[in-house]
Amino acid sequence: MSFIKNVQQTMLLLLVPVIFAACVSSHPETPKADTSALAQQSSKSTAASYQGLKRKVAIARFSNETEYAKGAFYDKNNDPLGKQAVDILSSRLTSSGKFILLERADADLIEKELKYSGRSEAAQKVGADYLIIGSVTQFGRKNTGETGIFTQTKRQIVQAGVSIRLVDVSTGEIIYAEEGLGEAETEASTVLGFGGQAGYDATLSDKAISSAISQLVENVINKCMDNPWKSYILSYDADGMVIAGGAKQGVRPGNVFQVYQRGKKVKNPQTGMEMELPGKQIGSVTVVSTGGASVTNEYAFVQYSGSPIDSSNLTNYEIRGK
Repeated sequence: MSFIKNVQQTMLLLLVPVIFAACVSSHPETPKADTSALAQQSSKSTAASYQGLKRKVAIARFSNETEYAKGAFYDKNNDPLGKQAVDILSSRLTSSGKFILLERADADLIEKELKYSGRSEAAQKVGADYLIIGSVTQFGRKNTGETGIFTQTKRQIVQAGVSIRLVDVSTGEIIYAEEGLGEAETEASTVLGFGGQAGYDATLSDKAISSAISQLVENVINKCMDNPWKSYILSYDADGMVIAGGAKQGVRPGNVFQVYQRGKKVKNPQTGMEMELPGKQIGSVTVVSTGGASVTNEYAFVQYSGSPIDSSNLTNYEIRGK
């Protein structure tokens, strides 16, 4: 009898640490590290330190090319997966501090709001330097699990693929195209029946798409910043020279930009496309002061030094800066 009692006590002593571990260390859900969140924090710190010139970027569309959520009442113009990707990418580009992001996906809402407020004027149309065209190409969700002697583990995994094309508006050329793959998962464990039960986690789709976009956004930023910032002469007379662009685009007093006479436009027989030959630098401008309230009406007073400029043909010149 005492032998049986000793066995029972021994088994109890062995099980107590297991039960204690289940109560203390088992969590209802253990999400996988979200690397996209770390990337977002890094981009915010970069935005705070960036003091350069900003490029104008618009996201033309972001479609859902998968079969996910495409039921009988599916509306391709109101696809939640595509809108989700637009919002995430917009947030990443804006947080970099290097862009002026122009609304395209919901531009009709701006027009409706103007009419609702009783204002007769149309929304200002601002042209972008670069256009982003994207799509969600892969999306899937799966559940996996493991069962041991005392434990049971359940995992939810979401995988997403995102494809992006970056177009230079001035030429229509695709200057960057790539696909990124992202994954997010959550895990719940039980020990001897103790522990949490993993329910449906709707945030995993956000994290998977965000992870996929994180792989591409740095390349998009670098490609946009490769080409020089451009502006144009608004006015040039006895009172001085005024160029387009101000504080919102990163233009500050003391900045020095180069003035170029634009090259001749010719048709390239090899590609069949019209192209502009390289121009030549004829002088420079130094920013004295800036004004304007938005991208549409910003300007800068500058001092010019260099070769004479034909004030009757100001479109033949452009201002360039890094």
